[in-house]
Parts: sequence; structure tokens; C-alpha cells
Amino acid sequence: MSEQTKDLSEKIVGFDVWHIAVPVVDRRDHGIGRVENQIEIIVLRLVGESGLEGFGEASPWVVFTGSPEASFAALDRYMRPLVVGRSLAEIPAILEDCRSVVMHCTEAKAALETALYDLAGRVAGLPVWAFLGGKVRDRIPLSCSIANPDFERDKALLDRLVDDRVGLIKLKAGFSTAEFDISRLEYIRKHHPELDVRVDFNQGLSQEEARERVLQVAEFEPTFIEQPVKANQFQLMARLRDSLDVPLLADESVFGPEDMTRAINEQICDGVSIKIMKTGGLQRAGVVAEMARAAGLTAYGGDMFETGLAHLAGTHMIAANPGITLGCEFYQAKYFLEEDILAETFPVRDGFVEIPEKPGLGIRVDLEKVRHYTLHSSEGLNGSQ
Repeated sequence: MSEQTKDLSEKIVGFDVWHIAVPVVDRRDHGIGRVENQIEIIVLRLVGESGLEGFGEASPWVVFTGSPEASFAALDRYMRPLVVGRSLAEIPAILEDCRSVVMHCTEAKAALETALYDLAGRVAGLPVWAFLGGKVRDRIPLSCSIANPDFERDKALLDRLVDDRVGLIKLKAGFSTAEFDISRLEYIRKHHPELDVRVDFNQGLSQEEARERVLQVAEFEPTFIEQPVKANQFQLMARLRDSLDVPLLADESVFGPEDMTRAINEQICDGVSIKIMKTGGLQRAGVVAEMARAAGLTAYGGDMFETGLAHLAGTHMIAANPGITLGCEFYQAKYFLEEDILAETFPVRDGFVEIPEKPGLGIRVDLEKVRHYTLHSSEGLNGSQ
């Protein structure tokens, strides 16, 4: 038995879940919905026999993936009995059992897998990316979304991003008029020609207006245009792709490997947004990334409305996947939250997210902050319910 396997014989004895609300600094409008005042997430803590801890985050958005209440129940009621008392050496079996015990709830499954690998990494002295096949990069270009309906506030954000040497931005479009989208693109091209600009409609366009709107945006030569129409409109996505000289990316149309197979077969996109909250975990996200790479498609690391805890999970996932070459959107811990829940600053420097080298996720959660923002919890309830 290897030393690492011996270490992972440690059993899980603690399982705590918090539903928290974290204040945000501004409003964000996307094609399918709005976020303002706060984000609601679920934090999971696993505790091993040694007292070491592993954390994971479920970051749902009700108009996209699911609700925080569903994620809380999935973890606290259905997954808890399948986790407590089992050893870290059983991680694959634990994950398989939890995938089938409750349908959907991909964010909760991502939180569980993250916490399992965070704990396993701390026990074995390895970073999470070591469990995912090894690190292929040391840092990831950071992208920040421009999504405030008050563009004057986003102008100040653009100046800050440039000062911070962030070179990628994604303009959220389709939640207002075509004129608003075009005027913002004109401003950015004029005042910040150095920025790599992407455009994301988040399903915001109707079938009737989609072709005209995406062609207008394509004249500004963005790096890509993302998900202009509803997730299930695969034929329309394929037609739009054929009409564009700019790459078309899929987000809401591709949750996991099953959707990726269809997207490739029906040729709906030139690339894909990969999010662990959609796929249901780090490993399934890696499968999507490898499928896209094998099909000659590009990929980037997307996010939901997350704290630095979920950002860390996504960072380790991208670190281990060579096909994710378009950067990541892990900006919210630094640019959107009033306060993050990590004990240290999420590692962004000079426009890049740096890959942690310490065991587990590499940065610990500040439980005082978690408890401060808690709406509801099952802290201290161990064993099965």
C-alpha cells in the first residue's frame, strides 16, 4: 500500500452545511436574469478523523442551474448518509453513489467532490490538481464581465481592470437594446483598444432577432460570441454559427458530457464554457474539456455567482486540463463581492489567476465569515439523518 493510499484510509466523521448570503458591490444584468444585493450559496465542510477539514461550494443560480434550497437539501438530507463514516479511499464510489441518490443538483455534487478532494489533498499533502491528472499550467488569464445596466459604473470598472493589468473582458449583452450593446462596444474599442473583448448574450435573444443582433456585434470582431439564444435551440445555434465569421461558443446548451456529444454532432459551436457547477464536478468538467479538445473546439473556464471557494475548485480543474485555453472568469471574489469567505485573498496577480501549490485547494475558508453570513445551517449534525 502506498503512503498516499494509506493516508486516504482516514474516515470522514463530520459533515456540515451552511446556506449563506454574501453581499455584492453592484448589480449584474445577464440575458436570462439579474443579480443584485447578494448572492446565495451553499458551503460544505467535511471533517476527517484527524481533524483536518475539506470545503466545497455549491453556487446555484435559479434561472440557470437550480436553487440554493435544493442544493442544501441534496447535501444535507440525501448525500450525508452516503458520506459520513466512509474513507477517503472510497471517493470514486462515494461520488457514484451520490450521483444517483438525487437527480440533477449538479452544484451540490460539485460541492461534494470539491470538499472530498480538498480533504484528501490536506491528508495526503497534495494539491487538488494532483488528483485530476497533474498540473499543465501555472496561471490562467483572468476575464471580468461587464454587466452593469449603469454603464458609467462599468467605465470605472474598466479603468480599474486596466490598472490591474486584466486583459480580458466579457460584455454581457442582450438584456437591453441593441443600441445599448453597440454603444458600449464602441466605447470599449475607442477607449480600451488593448482589451480582448468577448460578448455573451446568456440566451437573451429571440429567434426572430438573433441573426441581426449577432451580426451587428460581430462587426466589432470580438474573440467570440456566446450563447445568443435559448439552450435548447440547437438548430438555431448551428445556423448562427454558419452565418458568423466570429467563433460562436455554447454555455447553457452544454451542461455535461451528454450535451457535449450532441453539440459536437450537430456542430452548434466553435467552443464551450466549462463550469463545474453545470457538469456536477471537477472530473466531469475535465471530460467535457477533453471532448471539446478532441473535436477541435476551444474552451474557457466559466463561473456562476461564486465566492473564492468555488473559484479555487475551478482553478484546480483548469490547471489539469490543457484544452481550456481561453482563460477563466473567476473575477467575483475580487471585483464583485463585498467580502470573500476565504481566509486569504483569492490568488489574482497582474491579470492572471495563480495555481495554488499547497495541499488541498490551497487556501482555507474563514468559518467566522461563513457563520456571519449564514441564513440556515446544519452545523454539528453528524451521522445520517
